[in-house]
This record gives sequence, C-alpha cells and structure tokens, in this order.
Amino acid sequence: MDKDIGYGQDYKFIPATSVASGMMQEIAEGVLFQTIQIVNIGLITNREQSKWMLIDAGMPGSADDILETCERILGPKSKPEGIILTHGHFDHVGALIELLKEWEVPVYVHPDELPFVTGELSYPEPDPSVEGGLIAKISPMFPNEPVNIGNYARAIPSDGSVPELAEWRWIHTPGHTPGHISLFRERDRVLVAGDAFVTVKQDSLYKVLTQKQEINGPPRYFTIDWEQAWNSVKKLASLNPDIALTGHGLPVSGDKLSAGLDKLAQEFDKLAIPDFGRYIDEKPYS
Repeated sequence: MDKDIGYGQDYKFIPATSVASGMMQEIAEGVLFQTIQIVNIGLITNREQSKWMLIDAGMPGSADDILETCERILGPKSKPEGIILTHGHFDHVGALIELLKEWEVPVYVHPDELPFVTGELSYPEPDPSVEGGLIAKISPMFPNEPVNIGNYARAIPSDGSVPELAEWRWIHTPGHTPGHISLFRERDRVLVAGDAFVTVKQDSLYKVLTQKQEINGPPRYFTIDWEQAWNSVKKLASLNPDIALTGHGLPVSGDKLSAGLDKLAQEFDKLAIPDFGRYIDEKPYS
C-alpha cells in the first residue's frame, strides 16, 4: 500500500442528491450501474463473468455504499481487476482512496489525465459565471484539487483496448477534461460516455434533483474546451450507440438516444455551448 496517496486539501462531502440515488440497474449483459447521489458508477464484467472492472468512483464519502453494492451484486470479498476512470473530477474519484486501501488494484486513465490523479496538477476552478442554473452558481464549492493515487495510476493501453474487458474499446473524448475517455462495446452498441454528454441538465438544481431526462452537453461549469467537447460528441454520435450510460442522469436507449445525440452533435453550439462564461474563449491547457 502506498502511504502517500490521498485527496486534495479541498476534498469535502457535497450534500447533493437526487431521486435516483441508490438506484441499481443492469442496462445490458454484464453492464450494471448505480447512482451515487448525483453521479453514476459502472460495474462491467467480462464475457465469462469471471472478472470485473469498476468504472469511476463516485462522490466523496461514498466508499461504504460502493463496497456494499459490489459485495451484494458480485459476492463477498469480491474486488475488481482494476478501476477505469472516465476522468478525474471530484465526483468521479470521490471514493477512490478508500477503495484502493480496500482493494489495492490498478487505476486506468488516459495519459492526459494522469497529472490530475497523481497530485501534480489541479483542474481549472469551476466557473460560477457560466450561463446556467443554481448548480453552476454554487460550483466554487466543488473540489478541483487533484487526487493522488501514486503508483496505482496506469495509462490505459494506447491501442484502444480496455484491460480485462476484451470486447470493449476506449475512445478519447476530450473537452470536459483533457484526458476524458468513453467506453464502447460493438456487439450490442453499449456506450459508457462519462461526462462527454449527459442525460440531465447538470447545471440546473431542479433537473438534477428530479433527474428529468434530456440529452445535454457536458456540465458547463467544469468544461474547459468547447470545441473539443463538440468534436467528442460528434465522435460518439458516429458510433450509433443503442444504449448509453452517462456520468449524470439515467441511461437512455433506442430512438430517444439516437435522435437526441444526433441533434446534440448537429446543434451543439445552440444546445450545449453557453452564451457566456470563463471558458468560452479561455482554454487553460491549449
């Protein structure tokens, strides 16, 4: 165990939740998700169902809930072969340190995301000035300092393969963060999109609480490169997914997904890019 791993000094519990919190559902063969307050985690087994991977690590303070879910679904003392992070924002790494202390498994991220999970680089501060609702306005309370997982961090294989999940491939979908990735399984067109797009208007408190489903661009207050974000949505739409699990909001499938994602890809400038905000013109890592 690496004794130096830990969270940034601004790490704290965020008292936000939704009507979907605690929901668990299998959305495709070997693909389960659970909502942790306002964010989703994924559990994906391989085809033989002999090994599994955790996708993202929930909100701060959620480790016990995640461990209980994994043991209930996958058996006592069950642990994944590893953890895959779509990106390293606080609501996707909130239980990571506790999970690593319990499991001691590798954590796979895109190389461009490594500085944000090894304590080297903070994300740009969330933007309360961006066009949006109440959550955007209170976003300065959200942690942006990096988590440090030390030697547990691994660069995900450069050939697009996903460790232990032979049927899956990862896709670089930057914009929300520099090293954001999504996962795709070709045989049944299952997409795990992270925050490349989401199915709830994440800057609106009311819509987050009620989980009103609508396909939207990435959360505005934390997205730093809108041109890249648009290109990433176009890339995912071109896959023609049949069902999508996003980082926020309920899974969406069929015609609702295809129509909504195609419209978002075509009209991203109108539907997703805010009219004003710090990161409309500023690109911190370009």
